[in-house]
Amino acid sequence: MIDADGTMIGIVPVKEAQKQANAKNLDLVKIAPQANPPVCRIMDYGKHLYELARREKEARKNQKIINVKEVWIKPTIEEHDFNFKAKNAYKFLKDGDKVKVGVRFRGREMNYTSLGQEVLMRFAEFVKDVGEIERRPKLEGRSMTLILNPKKQL
Repeated sequence: MIDADGTMIGIVPVKEAQKQANAKNLDLVKIAPQANPPVCRIMDYGKHLYELARREKEARKNQKIINVKEVWIKPTIEEHDFNFKAKNAYKFLKDGDKVKVGVRFRGREMNYTSLGQEVLMRFAEFVKDVGEIERRPKLEGRSMTLILNPKKQL
């Protein structure tokens, strides 16, 4: 058993430990129930739960949330459309979001998947100063996708 101030009391029967906790108006909490004998501590359990919740909230506040933005193009995309989509992806990467670029193949376009791969690599080349390739172009069904990560800011 461990006292409220952290001092080790030793092995004490359960009823005696509960009496000591009640005398101090605190709770008897099992810290390590699987140990032999189980380790208990006298503490204010409500205050303990509050501290845990506060630490968890603080940890959540410090973590960065990364969103995945999607950009879909065709393998026969025109130059202006390509530049428009690439500029949008450039902005997303600059803001710290991941970008998933997809090429959707329709009908006979499935015979020319190499065109889609070329377009995706050209896309990656366009945004190379703010993004790097996380996953190379991969064909999944009728679409080919490429995932870009934002580069680390110094």
